[in-house]
Amino acid sequence: MKSSRNPIRSMRSDLDGSGLRLAIVRARYQPTGGAEHFVNLALGTLISAGLKVTVLARRWDGVQRSANFTWARCDPFYLGATWRDAGFARAVRQCLRQSAFDLVQSHERIAGVEVYRAGDGVHAVWLEKRRSVQSPWSRLGVFLSAHHRYLCRVEKAMFEHPRLRAVICNSVMVRDEIRARFAIDANKLHVIYNGVDLKRFQPGHGEALRRHLRARLAIAEDARVWLFVGSGFARKGLLAALVALARAGGTSMLVVVGDDRHKRRYEAKARALGIASRCRFVGVQSDVVPYYAMADAFILPTLYDPFPNAVLEALASGLPVLTTSACGAREVIVEGVNGWLCEPLDEEPMASHISRFADLDARARDAMRAAARKTAEEFDLGVMGERLLALYRQLLPGH
Repeated sequence: MKSSRNPIRSMRSDLDGSGLRLAIVRARYQPTGGAEHFVNLALGTLISAGLKVTVLARRWDGVQRSANFTWARCDPFYLGATWRDAGFARAVRQCLRQSAFDLVQSHERIAGVEVYRAGDGVHAVWLEKRRSVQSPWSRLGVFLSAHHRYLCRVEKAMFEHPRLRAVICNSVMVRDEIRARFAIDANKLHVIYNGVDLKRFQPGHGEALRRHLRARLAIAEDARVWLFVGSGFARKGLLAALVALARAGGTSMLVVVGDDRHKRRYEAKARALGIASRCRFVGVQSDVVPYYAMADAFILPTLYDPFPNAVLEALASGLPVLTTSACGAREVIVEGVNGWLCEPLDEEPMASHISRFADLDARARDAMRAAARKTAEEFDLGVMGERLLALYRQLLPGH
C-alpha cells in the first residue's frame, strides 16, 4: 500500500552513487502496485546516495520532484491495451534519444532497454498458472487475446535483445523461470530481493493499535486473526483462503485488505460458505500498519507472485506467513518456524495450518513471531540499495 511518508527523507544516506544519472521506466503509478512500492522505496535510497533519478511514466503520483528527482510524461494517445503499451514503449525510446542518462532501468517490457526489473515475473508463466482456474471460454479468450500475444512476444524480444545488460530478479524463482524459457546469458540475471522499512513495520506497534482496530472491526481480542493483503483477488488466491477458513472451522477470522472489481462475488462466497461473520472486507487502506498490528498471522495463497512486498511487511511486523510454492517468498519461509507452505488451490493443507495455529499456546506463537521478524531483518532497505548500487557500478565501472 502507498505510504504517507516521503521515502526521500527517510532512507539511508551513507551510500555513494554521486553523479549517476538513472532513468526508471514505469508506465503508470498505482498506489497499491508492488512495482510502484519498490520504486518509491528504492528512490529514497538511491536519491540519498546522490543519484539523479528521472521516472518516465504516463502518469506519476508517487514521490514528487526534488533536487535530484523528476519525472517526465510519456503519454501518447491510444485505443486499447496493445496500442497503449506499444505507444508508451515508442514514447520512452524517443525520450531516451533526446536525453542523456548513464543507465536506464525499466519496469515495463520494452525491447532494447539496458536493465529490466522483472518484478512482474514471466508473463507466459502467469498465463499457464492462470489456466488452472479458468473456464474453457476464458482460456479461449486468453488464447485469442492480441494483448497477451503482444506481451509474450515483446517479453521474449526484450530478454533476448543484445542491448539488455542486466535483469533484476526479485526472487530465485523468477531468475530460474527466465533462464529456462529464454535464450539469455545467465550472468545477466541478478537476484536482488525487495527491501522493507523495518522501522515502519515492526511488532513494537503492538497492543494499542491491536485493541483499537479489533474493537472497530468487532473482533474479539482473543480471536486468531489471519490477514490477507492484496488487490486482484483471483491471482492472490483469496478464494482458496476463504475455502480453507471454512474447512478449518473454529473461530479464526480473516481480514481482507485490498480491492477487486469482483469483490462482491467474494463476499457472497463467504456468505455461501457460512463464514461471513468471520470475515472482514475492509478495502484498500492508505496505512496498513494497524492491520498488521491487529493480526496474528498472514495468508497469501497466490497462484503466481514473484515476491510480494506484503509478505516482507508481514514478516517485519512479526506475523508468520502462509503462502504457496508459486510465490517467490517461499525462499524465505521455513516450515513451522516462520510460516508454512502449500500448493496453490490446495485448501486442505491451508485449513490444517489454520486449525493448528489456532491451537498453539502463547509461547509457540511468540516464537513464530520472533522468527518472522528475524527473517525480515535480512531485507533492510539499505541492503537493497547497496545491492542496486553495486549492480550499477558493475555496469558502469566509471561510477
